[in-house]
Amino acid sequence: MKDITWSAILSVGVEEIDEDHRKLVGIFNELAHAVANGESAEYLAATFDELIKCTAWHFSHEERLMLKHRYPEIDPHRAAHRELIVAAQQLQAKLAQADQAVANAEIEYLDRWLTEHILTADQRLGSFLAQAR
Repeated sequence: MKDITWSAILSVGVEEIDEDHRKLVGIFNELAHAVANGESAEYLAATFDELIKCTAWHFSHEERLMLKHRYPEIDPHRAAHRELIVAAQQLQAKLAQADQAVANAEIEYLDRWLTEHILTADQRLGSFLAQAR
C-alpha cells in the first residue's frame, strides 16, 4: 500500500482544515504501514484509536465552521462524516477480536474514503468558507 502524499491537490484553501487533514493523512499512513509490517495487535489498536479520535475531532471542527458560516450543504456533509465514523468503528471492533486481522482492502477503503471526501465535499466546503470569511 502506498502512502497518501499531501499535495496542493488535497488543499481545501483553509489552513486550519488543511492542517487537520495533514495530521489525519500522517496517522492514516502510520496505520497502513503498521498493517503492512505486521505490527502487534496492541500497536494497531492504539494507532487505529488515535486515527478515529482525531477524525472525530476534525469532523467536529469542520461542523462547527459549517454552523458558524451557515454552510448550506451541512446535512449531507455531516451524514458523510457519520458514515466514515461508523465504518471505522466497525473496523476497530473487528480489529479488537484477536482472531481477526485488518485486510489491505479495508485500509484501501479508508484511503479512498479519506481522499475522495477531501477532493469532493471538503473542496466545496473550502470554497464556501473562502468566500464567507
